[in-house]
Amino acid sequence: MRIFHISADQFVELDELPATLPAAGFIWIGSARREFEVNVPRIQARLQAWNCGQLVDLHVSDLLNQALPSNFDSTSWYDFLVFRRLAIGAGSEALMADDALGTPAAARKALDSIDTSPVGFAVFDHVLLTVHPADCAVRDHFAQRLLQQASGGEARGASRLPASPADLMLRMANHMVDSYLALRRLLTRHLGTLQSELLDPKSRFADWKLLLAARNTLHMLEDTCEDQRSAIQEWIDVLDEWPSESEAVAQRERELLRLRSRDVLEHIERVLTHVRRLEHSAEVAVQMHFSALGHRTNDIMRTLTVLTAIFLPLNLITGFFGMNFDSLPLIHSATGIWAAIGVMAAVGVGLIAYFRRKRYLGTTLRK
Repeated sequence: MRIFHISADQFVELDELPATLPAAGFIWIGSARREFEVNVPRIQARLQAWNCGQLVDLHVSDLLNQALPSNFDSTSWYDFLVFRRLAIGAGSEALMADDALGTPAAARKALDSIDTSPVGFAVFDHVLLTVHPADCAVRDHFAQRLLQQASGGEARGASRLPASPADLMLRMANHMVDSYLALRRLLTRHLGTLQSELLDPKSRFADWKLLLAARNTLHMLEDTCEDQRSAIQEWIDVLDEWPSESEAVAQRERELLRLRSRDVLEHIERVLTHVRRLEHSAEVAVQMHFSALGHRTNDIMRTLTVLTAIFLPLNLITGFFGMNFDSLPLIHSATGIWAAIGVMAAVGVGLIAYFRRKRYLGTTLRK
Protein backbone atom coordinates (compact mmCIF):
# COMPACT_ATOMS: atom_id res chain seq x y z
CA MET A 1 0.00 0.00 0.00
CA ARG A 2 1.35 3.39 -1.02
CA ILE A 3 0.24 6.69 0.49
CA PHE A 4 0.77 10.09 -1.12
CA HIS A 5 0.10 13.67 -0.16
CA ILE A 6 -0.78 15.79 -3.18
CA SER A 7 -1.15 19.55 -3.11
CA ALA A 8 -0.91 22.36 -5.64
CA ASP A 9 2.90 22.42 -5.63
CA GLN A 10 4.13 19.17 -4.09
CA PHE A 11 3.79 15.43 -4.35
CA VAL A 12 5.14 13.51 -1.35
CA GLU A 13 5.00 9.81 -0.57
CA LEU A 14 4.26 9.07 3.08
CA ASP A 15 5.42 6.09 5.10
CA GLU A 16 2.21 5.76 7.11
CA LEU A 17 -1.32 7.05 7.13
CA PRO A 18 -1.18 10.49 8.80
CA ALA A 19 -2.99 11.06 12.07
CA THR A 20 -4.79 14.08 10.63
CA LEU A 21 -5.50 15.32 7.15
CA PRO A 22 -3.09 17.99 5.86
CA ALA A 23 -4.32 21.55 5.74
CA ALA A 24 -3.84 21.75 1.96
CA GLY A 25 -4.23 19.17 -0.77
CA PHE A 26 -5.49 15.63 -0.35
CA ILE A 27 -4.35 12.10 0.47
CA TRP A 28 -4.15 9.34 -2.13
CA ILE A 29 -4.15 5.76 -0.83
CA GLY A 30 -3.25 3.28 -3.55
CA SER A 31 -3.49 -0.38 -2.58
CA ALA A 32 -3.44 -3.75 -4.23
CA ARG A 33 -6.60 -5.78 -3.70
CA ARG A 34 -5.00 -8.26 -1.27
CA GLU A 35 -3.34 -5.46 0.70
CA PHE A 36 -6.65 -3.64 0.94
CA GLU A 37 -8.36 -6.78 2.22
CA VAL A 38 -5.78 -7.10 4.99
CA ASN A 39 -5.80 -3.40 5.90
CA VAL A 40 -9.56 -2.72 5.74
CA PRO A 41 -9.94 -2.24 9.54
CA ARG A 42 -6.99 0.17 9.70
CA ILE A 43 -8.20 2.18 6.69
CA GLN A 44 -11.75 2.34 8.04
CA ALA A 45 -10.49 3.55 11.44
CA ARG A 46 -8.34 6.22 9.80
CA LEU A 47 -11.20 7.44 7.59
CA GLN A 48 -13.34 7.73 10.68
CA ALA A 49 -10.59 9.67 12.48
CA TRP A 50 -10.36 12.06 9.52
CA ASN A 51 -14.13 12.71 9.75
CA CYS A 52 -14.52 11.38 6.19
CA GLY A 53 -16.92 8.61 7.08
CA GLN A 54 -16.28 4.90 6.67
CA LEU A 55 -16.78 2.86 3.54
CA VAL A 56 -20.09 1.05 3.30
CA ASP A 57 -19.75 -2.71 3.71
CA LEU A 58 -21.26 -3.34 0.28
CA HIS A 59 -18.66 -1.08 -1.32
CA VAL A 60 -15.87 -2.86 0.55
CA SER A 61 -17.15 -6.13 -0.90
CA ASP A 62 -17.28 -4.56 -4.36
CA LEU A 63 -13.66 -3.40 -4.05
CA LEU A 64 -12.63 -6.98 -3.26
CA ASN A 65 -14.71 -8.50 -6.07
CA GLN A 66 -12.60 -9.27 -9.14
CA ALA A 67 -15.61 -10.07 -11.36
CA LEU A 68 -17.56 -6.86 -10.76
CA PRO A 69 -18.42 -4.87 -13.92
CA SER A 70 -17.83 -1.14 -14.21
CA ASN A 71 -20.40 0.77 -12.17
CA PHE A 72 -20.90 3.96 -10.20
CA ASP A 73 -22.58 4.66 -6.89
CA SER A 74 -22.87 7.76 -4.75
CA THR A 75 -23.35 8.49 -1.06
CA SER A 76 -23.59 11.74 0.86
CA TRP A 77 -19.94 11.53 1.98
CA TYR A 78 -18.14 9.86 -0.94
CA ASP A 79 -18.54 8.70 -4.53
CA PHE A 80 -17.75 5.13 -5.52
CA LEU A 81 -16.57 3.99 -8.96
CA VAL A 82 -15.48 0.59 -10.26
CA PHE A 83 -13.75 0.86 -13.62
CA ARG A 84 -12.57 -2.20 -15.52
CA ARG A 85 -9.29 -1.64 -17.32
CA LEU A 86 -8.43 -2.88 -20.82
CA ALA A 87 -4.87 -4.16 -20.82
CA ILE A 88 -2.50 -6.95 -21.81
CA GLY A 89 -1.95 -9.49 -19.08
CA ALA A 90 1.43 -9.89 -17.42
CA GLY A 91 3.91 -11.99 -19.39
CA SER A 92 2.33 -11.23 -22.78
CA GLU A 93 4.62 -8.38 -23.84
CA ALA A 94 6.20 -10.50 -26.60
CA LEU A 95 2.89 -10.53 -28.44
CA MET A 96 3.09 -6.75 -28.83
CA ALA A 97 6.39 -6.81 -30.76
CA ASP A 98 6.21 -5.65 -34.35
CA ASP A 99 7.98 -8.84 -35.50
CA ALA A 100 5.62 -11.15 -33.63
CA LEU A 101 4.49 -13.98 -35.87
CA GLY A 102 0.98 -13.67 -37.24
CA THR A 103 -0.16 -17.27 -36.75
CA PRO A 104 -3.37 -18.79 -35.40
CA ALA A 105 -1.43 -19.95 -32.31
CA ALA A 106 -0.24 -16.39 -31.66
CA ALA A 107 -3.78 -15.13 -32.20
CA ARG A 108 -5.06 -17.57 -29.59
CA LYS A 109 -2.42 -16.40 -27.09
CA ALA A 110 -3.30 -12.77 -27.83
CA LEU A 111 -7.00 -13.37 -27.17
CA ASP A 112 -6.23 -15.24 -23.94
CA SER A 113 -3.91 -12.47 -22.72
CA ILE A 114 -6.55 -9.71 -22.63
CA ASP A 115 -7.14 -8.62 -19.04
CA THR A 116 -10.17 -6.60 -17.89
CA SER A 117 -9.59 -6.58 -14.13
CA PRO A 118 -11.51 -3.91 -12.17
CA VAL A 119 -9.96 -0.90 -10.44
CA GLY A 120 -11.97 0.60 -7.57
CA PHE A 121 -12.16 4.29 -6.56
CA ALA A 122 -13.61 5.79 -3.39
CA VAL A 123 -13.63 9.58 -3.84
CA PHE A 124 -13.92 11.64 -0.65
CA ASP A 125 -13.57 15.41 -0.35
CA HIS A 126 -9.90 15.19 0.67
CA VAL A 127 -9.07 11.50 0.26
CA LEU A 128 -8.84 9.21 -2.77
CA LEU A 129 -8.75 5.46 -2.15
CA THR A 130 -7.87 3.26 -5.12
CA VAL A 131 -7.82 -0.54 -5.14
CA HIS A 132 -5.88 -2.19 -7.98
CA PRO A 133 -5.16 -5.72 -9.22
CA ALA A 134 -1.85 -7.16 -8.08
CA ASP A 135 -0.19 -6.69 -11.49
CA CYS A 136 -1.75 -3.29 -12.25
CA ALA A 137 0.81 -0.68 -13.32
CA VAL A 138 -1.59 2.28 -13.16
CA ARG A 139 -0.72 3.21 -9.56
CA ASP A 140 3.04 3.12 -10.06
CA HIS A 141 2.74 4.89 -13.42
CA PHE A 142 0.85 7.81 -11.91
CA ALA A 143 3.11 7.93 -8.88
CA GLN A 144 6.14 8.33 -11.15
CA ARG A 145 4.37 10.76 -13.45
CA LEU A 146 3.13 13.02 -10.64
CA LEU A 147 6.55 12.96 -9.03
CA GLN A 148 8.08 14.21 -12.29
CA GLN A 149 5.48 16.95 -12.54
CA ALA A 150 6.10 18.07 -8.96
CA SER A 151 9.87 18.14 -9.45
CA GLY A 152 9.64 20.02 -12.75
CA GLY A 153 10.81 17.01 -14.76
CA GLU A 154 8.21 17.56 -17.46
CA ALA A 155 8.28 20.32 -20.03
CA ARG A 156 6.72 23.68 -19.35
CA GLY A 157 3.02 23.65 -20.09
CA ALA A 158 2.58 20.03 -19.01
CA SER A 159 -0.46 19.02 -16.95
CA ARG A 160 -0.38 20.39 -13.44
CA LEU A 161 -0.86 18.25 -10.34
CA PRO A 162 -4.42 17.10 -9.65
CA ALA A 163 -6.38 19.65 -7.67
CA SER A 164 -8.79 17.15 -6.08
CA PRO A 165 -9.37 13.41 -5.62
CA ALA A 166 -11.99 13.50 -8.39
CA ASP A 167 -9.46 15.08 -10.74
CA LEU A 168 -6.95 12.29 -10.10
CA MET A 169 -9.64 9.63 -10.48
CA LEU A 170 -10.61 10.96 -13.90
CA ARG A 171 -6.98 11.09 -15.01
CA MET A 172 -6.47 7.47 -14.02
CA ALA A 173 -9.70 6.39 -15.73
CA ASN A 174 -8.67 8.23 -18.89
CA HIS A 175 -5.27 6.53 -18.79
CA MET A 176 -6.90 3.11 -18.50
CA VAL A 177 -9.14 3.86 -21.48
CA ASP A 178 -6.20 5.11 -23.55
CA SER A 179 -4.24 1.96 -22.72
CA TYR A 180 -6.60 0.25 -25.17
CA LEU A 181 -4.48 1.74 -27.96
CA ALA A 182 -1.86 -0.95 -27.41
CA LEU A 183 -4.57 -3.58 -27.14
CA ARG A 184 -6.10 -2.29 -30.37
CA ARG A 185 -2.85 -2.95 -32.26
CA LEU A 186 -2.74 -6.47 -30.87
CA LEU A 187 -6.33 -7.28 -31.77
CA THR A 188 -6.10 -5.73 -35.23
CA ARG A 189 -2.96 -7.67 -36.09
CA HIS A 190 -4.11 -11.08 -34.96
CA LEU A 191 -7.68 -10.72 -36.18
CA GLY A 192 -6.15 -9.79 -39.53
CA THR A 193 -4.24 -13.07 -39.37
CA LEU A 194 -7.45 -15.01 -38.81
CA GLN A 195 -9.15 -13.21 -41.68
CA SER A 196 -6.24 -13.96 -44.02
CA GLU A 197 -6.42 -17.63 -43.10
CA LEU A 198 -10.17 -17.57 -43.55
CA LEU A 199 -10.09 -16.00 -47.02
CA ASP A 200 -7.04 -17.81 -48.40
CA PRO A 201 -8.34 -20.09 -51.20
CA LYS A 202 -5.43 -22.50 -50.64
CA SER A 203 -6.06 -22.77 -46.91
CA ARG A 204 -8.42 -25.31 -45.40
CA PHE A 205 -9.52 -23.27 -42.41
CA ALA A 206 -10.91 -25.50 -39.68
CA ASP A 207 -10.12 -23.69 -36.42
CA TRP A 208 -13.65 -22.45 -35.85
CA LYS A 209 -13.20 -22.57 -32.08
CA LEU A 210 -10.53 -19.89 -32.37
CA LEU A 211 -12.81 -17.72 -34.47
CA LEU A 212 -15.61 -18.20 -31.97
CA ALA A 213 -13.22 -17.26 -29.15
CA ALA A 214 -12.28 -14.09 -31.04
CA ARG A 215 -15.93 -13.17 -31.46
CA ASN A 216 -16.63 -13.85 -27.77
CA THR A 217 -13.65 -11.69 -26.80
CA LEU A 218 -14.94 -8.81 -28.90
CA HIS A 219 -18.38 -9.21 -27.32
CA MET A 220 -16.75 -9.12 -23.89
CA LEU A 221 -14.83 -5.95 -24.77
CA GLU A 222 -18.01 -4.35 -26.10
CA ASP A 223 -19.85 -5.16 -22.86
CA THR A 224 -16.92 -3.79 -20.85
CA CYS A 225 -16.96 -0.52 -22.79
CA GLU A 226 -20.73 -0.25 -22.42
CA ASP A 227 -20.39 -0.62 -18.65
CA GLN A 228 -17.57 1.94 -18.60
CA ARG A 229 -19.69 4.42 -20.53
CA SER A 230 -22.67 3.92 -18.22
CA ALA A 231 -20.52 4.39 -15.11
CA ILE A 232 -18.91 7.60 -16.38
CA GLN A 233 -22.28 8.94 -17.56
CA GLU A 234 -23.73 8.36 -14.07
CA TRP A 235 -20.72 10.17 -12.60
CA ILE A 236 -21.33 13.13 -14.93
CA ASP A 237 -24.99 13.22 -13.90
CA VAL A 238 -24.04 13.29 -10.23
CA LEU A 239 -21.38 15.91 -10.90
CA ASP A 240 -24.01 18.18 -12.44
CA GLU A 241 -26.07 17.85 -9.26
CA TRP A 242 -23.29 19.06 -6.97
CA PRO A 243 -24.00 22.41 -5.27
CA SER A 244 -22.75 25.36 -7.26
CA GLU A 245 -19.55 27.08 -6.15
CA SER A 246 -19.43 30.77 -5.36
CA GLU A 247 -15.67 31.30 -5.70
CA ALA A 248 -14.14 31.75 -9.14
CA VAL A 249 -11.33 29.25 -8.48
CA ALA A 250 -13.76 26.58 -7.32
CA GLN A 251 -15.99 27.22 -10.33
CA ARG A 252 -13.01 26.79 -12.62
CA GLU A 253 -12.08 23.50 -10.93
CA ARG A 254 -15.65 22.29 -11.35
CA GLU A 255 -15.58 23.12 -15.07
CA LEU A 256 -12.28 21.27 -15.43
CA LEU A 257 -13.86 18.22 -13.81
CA ARG A 258 -16.74 18.35 -16.28
CA LEU A 259 -14.28 18.75 -19.13
CA ARG A 260 -12.22 15.76 -18.03
CA SER A 261 -15.35 13.69 -17.53
CA ARG A 262 -16.58 14.43 -21.04
CA ASP A 263 -13.11 13.67 -22.39
CA VAL A 264 -13.11 10.24 -20.70
CA LEU A 265 -16.58 9.57 -22.08
CA GLU A 266 -15.45 10.55 -25.58
CA HIS A 267 -12.45 8.23 -25.39
CA ILE A 268 -14.70 5.36 -24.29
CA GLU A 269 -16.94 6.06 -27.29
CA ARG A 270 -13.92 5.83 -29.59
CA VAL A 271 -12.86 2.52 -28.07
CA LEU A 272 -16.42 1.20 -28.34
CA THR A 273 -16.59 2.25 -31.99
CA HIS A 274 -13.33 0.46 -32.79
CA VAL A 275 -14.42 -2.72 -30.98
CA ARG A 276 -17.66 -2.77 -32.93
CA ARG A 277 -15.73 -2.18 -36.15
CA LEU A 278 -13.49 -5.17 -35.40
CA GLU A 279 -16.53 -7.27 -34.56
CA HIS A 280 -18.23 -6.27 -37.82
CA SER A 281 -15.03 -7.00 -39.73
CA ALA A 282 -14.83 -10.49 -38.24
CA GLU A 283 -18.46 -11.22 -39.13
CA VAL A 284 -17.97 -9.90 -42.67
CA ALA A 285 -14.89 -12.12 -43.06
CA VAL A 286 -16.95 -15.17 -42.11
CA GLN A 287 -19.66 -14.20 -44.60
CA MET A 288 -17.05 -13.64 -47.32
CA HIS A 289 -15.53 -17.05 -46.52
CA PHE A 290 -18.83 -18.85 -47.05
CA SER A 291 -19.58 -16.72 -50.10
CA ALA A 292 -16.21 -17.60 -51.65
CA LEU A 293 -16.73 -21.25 -50.68
CA GLY A 294 -20.13 -21.23 -52.39
CA HIS A 295 -18.62 -19.53 -55.45
CA ARG A 296 -15.89 -22.18 -55.74
CA THR A 297 -18.49 -24.90 -55.32
CA ASN A 298 -20.56 -23.37 -58.12
CA ASP A 299 -17.49 -23.24 -60.38
CA ILE A 300 -16.78 -26.91 -59.73
CA MET A 301 -20.38 -27.93 -60.34
CA ARG A 302 -20.52 -25.86 -63.55
CA THR A 303 -17.35 -27.51 -64.84
CA LEU A 304 -18.65 -30.98 -64.02
CA THR A 305 -21.97 -30.17 -65.68
CA VAL A 306 -20.24 -28.98 -68.86
CA LEU A 307 -18.07 -32.12 -68.99
CA THR A 308 -21.20 -34.23 -68.57
CA ALA A 309 -22.89 -32.29 -71.37
CA ILE A 310 -19.88 -32.91 -73.65
CA PHE A 311 -19.74 -36.65 -73.05
CA LEU A 312 -23.50 -37.19 -73.20
CA PRO A 313 -23.77 -37.10 -77.04
CA LEU A 314 -20.60 -39.19 -77.28
CA ASN A 315 -22.22 -41.82 -75.07
CA LEU A 316 -25.28 -41.61 -77.28
CA ILE A 317 -23.19 -42.33 -80.38
CA THR A 318 -21.35 -45.25 -78.80
CA GLY A 319 -24.64 -46.62 -77.46
CA PHE A 320 -26.23 -46.37 -80.92
CA PHE A 321 -23.48 -48.32 -82.64
CA GLY A 322 -23.34 -50.80 -79.76
CA MET A 323 -26.84 -52.13 -80.44
CA ASN A 324 -27.01 -55.78 -81.58
CA PHE A 325 -28.50 -55.31 -85.10
CA ASP A 326 -26.91 -56.54 -88.33
CA SER A 327 -28.38 -53.77 -90.49
CA LEU A 328 -26.79 -50.80 -88.68
CA PRO A 329 -24.89 -48.46 -91.05
CA LEU A 330 -21.07 -48.64 -91.09
CA ILE A 331 -21.10 -51.83 -88.98
CA HIS A 332 -19.51 -54.01 -91.69
CA SER A 333 -17.45 -51.23 -93.27
CA ALA A 334 -13.66 -51.05 -92.77
CA THR A 335 -13.86 -47.26 -92.46
CA GLY A 336 -16.79 -47.30 -90.01
CA ILE A 337 -14.68 -47.03 -86.88
CA TRP A 338 -12.85 -44.02 -88.26
CA ALA A 339 -16.05 -42.36 -89.33
CA ALA A 340 -17.55 -42.84 -85.85
CA ILE A 341 -14.38 -41.50 -84.20
CA GLY A 342 -14.40 -38.49 -86.51
CA VAL A 343 -18.05 -37.72 -85.74
CA MET A 344 -17.44 -38.08 -82.00
CA ALA A 345 -14.34 -35.87 -82.15
CA ALA A 346 -16.20 -33.22 -84.15
CA VAL A 347 -19.13 -33.24 -81.73
CA GLY A 348 -16.79 -33.03 -78.72
CA VAL A 349 -14.67 -30.22 -80.14
CA GLY A 350 -17.75 -28.34 -81.26
CA LEU A 351 -19.35 -28.54 -77.82
CA ILE A 352 -16.10 -27.46 -76.10
CA ALA A 353 -15.80 -24.48 -78.43
CA TYR A 354 -19.43 -23.56 -77.85
CA PHE A 355 -19.14 -23.79 -74.07
CA ARG A 356 -15.90 -21.78 -74.06
CA ARG A 357 -17.57 -19.10 -76.15
CA LYS A 358 -20.37 -19.00 -73.59
CA ARG A 359 -17.70 -18.98 -70.80
CA TYR A 360 -19.22 -21.96 -69.11
CA LEU A 361 -15.70 -23.38 -68.66
CA GLY A 362 -14.23 -20.10 -67.32
CA THR A 363 -14.25 -18.63 -63.82
CA THR A 364 -16.62 -15.79 -64.72
CA LEU A 365 -20.02 -16.15 -66.30
CA ARG A 366 -21.02 -13.92 -69.18
CA LYS A 367 -23.43 -11.22 -68.10
